Amino acid sequence: MSKTGFSAADILLPAKGNYETWAVVACDQFTSQPEYWESAEKIVGDEPSTLRVILPEAQLSDGHTDEHIAKINQTMREYLAGEIFEEHRDSMIYLERVQSDGRIRRGLIGKIDLEEYDYSPDSSSLVRATEGTVLDRIPPRQAVRRDASLELPHIMLLIDDPENTVIGPLAGCDDKIYDFDLMLGGGHAKAFLVDEDHKAKAMEALEVLADSPLLFAVGDGNHSLASAKAHYEEEKAKAGPGSEDTLLSRYALVEVVNLYDEALEFEPIHRVLFDVDPAALLSDIVQAFPGARIVGESGEIVGSSKEEKCFGDECNNAGAHRIRFAWAEGEGTLCIPKPPAQLEVGTLQGFLDTYLEVKGGRIDYVHGDEVTIELGRKEGCIAFLLPAMDKNDLFRSIIADGPLPRKTFSMGHAEDKRYYIEARKIK
Repeated sequence: MSKTGFSAADILLPAKGNYETWAVVACDQFTSQPEYWESAEKIVGDEPSTLRVILPEAQLSDGHTDEHIAKINQTMREYLAGEIFEEHRDSMIYLERVQSDGRIRRGLIGKIDLEEYDYSPDSSSLVRATEGTVLDRIPPRQAVRRDASLELPHIMLLIDDPENTVIGPLAGCDDKIYDFDLMLGGGHAKAFLVDEDHKAKAMEALEVLADSPLLFAVGDGNHSLASAKAHYEEEKAKAGPGSEDTLLSRYALVEVVNLYDEALEFEPIHRVLFDVDPAALLSDIVQAFPGARIVGESGEIVGSSKEEKCFGDECNNAGAHRIRFAWAEGEGTLCIPKPPAQLEVGTLQGFLDTYLEVKGGRIDYVHGDEVTIELGRKEGCIAFLLPAMDKNDLFRSIIADGPLPRKTFSMGHAEDKRYYIEARKIK
């Protein structure tokens, strides 16, 4: 193990069969669009697929979670016993992912040592969370992993590598292992086994980066990696002192991506609230923030916390927050001239957490403006559309202030999220 905590892994890939039906998108996507997962079901049919060994979060509230998990664990055992997989021992994989916009995002797949990961807000570890970790989101994911014999990653770790020293040279790898179109608008995936020479050079470059204050920032899969950590700590406690070097669960399979990859864009993650009174919620927001007001679609001031008709240009000041919203009555903008947080997401999320706890309702985190507005316009719903974060601010923000508010950004559209392809034994 190098000083980076990252290393080659024993990676499982389908030995035969149809990659197009094997690979499905990350389980935490399309959580309010069950029709997406129904379409995936129709495409997969009876073929071996990662759809059978993951639990889409859209199914977490259907009342059958324990049965889903039992079926997943059984299917994993059947796949391992049925010669579904070919194992590539001590391997790294170089991935070229063609996104839905046609651009190519490049990554390096291997395993990360969970001893080097700490998601606490004051962490100084090699691997750190980019967003606040919601502890009650860990147990359901940990339950999926607890008796699982396999892991399938949608975790992406970002490196701050402006010279592209780690992943750039891997374009010279030529041992192609898959090349196929991803289902339901996910683009294309092509990958190569990394030869020993390229592997050594990538690790050397990564070790140079390890001298910086932060090596890996979890760009995607924050809670999945936190669940892997919780599972490992549970296994370690059961196995007793000195068990660290024997547990397969000590590691998690990840994809490393350069923050400066030209195809990598930070998309905002919007908020949709369900089972609420949108008019009452908007009124409460205005009352919660000094000087706040709501501007309608035609620019009229709908309300303010001081019942004044105009606050001059306060909401156009550099520090003011302007947050779009959509509900059954139309669209507008929430103006907060004196926000309590640096980012719009921090201002809004702080209010919503308290509101939902006191008055009830449900929140979902949604990618894409159109689907967010569509959901927000349904009866008893309201959507808030947040601005995108500049990705160049990420590492210095985490180093200076710790994790960002949860669900601050998404790396690309939902269709461009990582698809499950590779697997690894964790028992």
